[in-house]
Amino acid sequence: MRINRNFTPSMVWLGCFGLVLLNVFSAASFAEEKSQDSASEKPTNILFFLVDDLGWTDLGCYGSTFYETPHIDALAASGMKFINGHTACQVCSPTRASILTGKYPQRTGITDYINPAGRNQPEKWNRDTLLLPAPYQDHLALEETTLAEALKAEGYATFFAGKWHLGGEGFYPEDQGFDINKGGIEQGGPYGGKKYFSPYGNPRLEDGPDGEHLPDRLAKETVAFMKANQEGPFLAYLSFYSVHTPLIAREDLKQKYEKRRKQLPDSLEIWGKEGKNKHRLVQEHAVYAGMVEAMDQAVGKVLKGLTDLGLEENTIVVLTSDNGGLATSEGHPTSNLPLRAGKGWIYEGGVRVPLLVRVPGMTEAGKVCETPVTSPDFYPTLLELAKLPPLEEQHVDGESFVASLQGKPQRRGPIYWHYPHYGNQGGSPSGAIRDGDWKLVEHFESGELALYHLKDDLSETQDLAKEYPNRVEKMHRQLLQWRKNVGAKMPQSR
Repeated sequence: MRINRNFTPSMVWLGCFGLVLLNVFSAASFAEEKSQDSASEKPTNILFFLVDDLGWTDLGCYGSTFYETPHIDALAASGMKFINGHTACQVCSPTRASILTGKYPQRTGITDYINPAGRNQPEKWNRDTLLLPAPYQDHLALEETTLAEALKAEGYATFFAGKWHLGGEGFYPEDQGFDINKGGIEQGGPYGGKKYFSPYGNPRLEDGPDGEHLPDRLAKETVAFMKANQEGPFLAYLSFYSVHTPLIAREDLKQKYEKRRKQLPDSLEIWGKEGKNKHRLVQEHAVYAGMVEAMDQAVGKVLKGLTDLGLEENTIVVLTSDNGGLATSEGHPTSNLPLRAGKGWIYEGGVRVPLLVRVPGMTEAGKVCETPVTSPDFYPTLLELAKLPPLEEQHVDGESFVASLQGKPQRRGPIYWHYPHYGNQGGSPSGAIRDGDWKLVEHFESGELALYHLKDDLSETQDLAKEYPNRVEKMHRQLLQWRKNVGAKMPQSR
């Protein structure tokens, strides 16, 4: 090896200085890589918003021009919007059970909204109906391993706020895997005290200052939990009582939308018919609009808290509803058009809902996804996103839609519904199956089968059963087999 002996002192100094710089840059690079590794290794938090009775078109990002929902619209713009999000039932309790168990309601036995007095059970049924509704469970069994319990077993702090409606004392959120319960009881709405304002008369929610607004209070509680558990991981499950009845809004928001309603054309046709029920065709209910905006403000408060805490980059955010918007009874506060009917009905207005998901580093901002999704699918999806092992013995019906969140093509298998009850909104006992763009509806009173092609007929106005008898036969056979597999109960003749 040839050695150059003609070094000068300045050359030696420069060489040493270069080595020092190299070491400095290498250390900085290592620190940056370590920082990036640490960031990537931050535990995955989950923030789940469940809004009660929110219709598919009740948000600006889903087409509403009357209600203002800027914070949820911003969430949609930063995440993925699903246009084929479905619930497992057209009323609340069954869907809520399906989210927490990953099972269709028929497996948990909760197939109707839970009436604490049991008035919708067959032994107390006093309505003049052709069939006697099927019996159902009035609580979520403790034997189920809920989503909260699965996450808690992996070190997650778990929090529930708002509407529970899955059983009374002994079956509350704190009995089903949630460390903290703020407001979750057996009631399906805020029926105590001043309803949506403090004092609440809720045994699981301390009263705030007189007149405090419930959605804002639930948002504050959620932010406080996230702050206390910001080292993670955590599940924050904010299950709004909004926008369920009773229809009560803040006075300032009510007045705002009353002014807006006066600007609508007088020629608008407000009412239609669905079966024997009056059906709202236009979104123009000022009180309901105020309830929607207040809920949106509460979502905005929680999302701001997430950002302020620096948790946005390692927190999955989901927002959805438990059933379609209330359009055919109890004040008829909203319209789901172009969807048919609403809460309590087997049609799309009853079971198609908003669904927004934001997964940092995965979902493309503003992306619209057409993959059909149903509420039992959340359980396996969230476990997979959190890089946790599946509980295949638990979420037996849910299918992960992570591929869809990654922007990959995904075909969801058939989705099923079974409602052997008479709701309060005009719907009657019925079942359905959706396979691709085809949907078969079975009406239990008459035995009638109706076939719709949802891509061409979102409003379910064109029954194609006579034109496609083979498809009807095949899909009905699938539906019957599924009912047998899940142990579905049928209504009985009187």
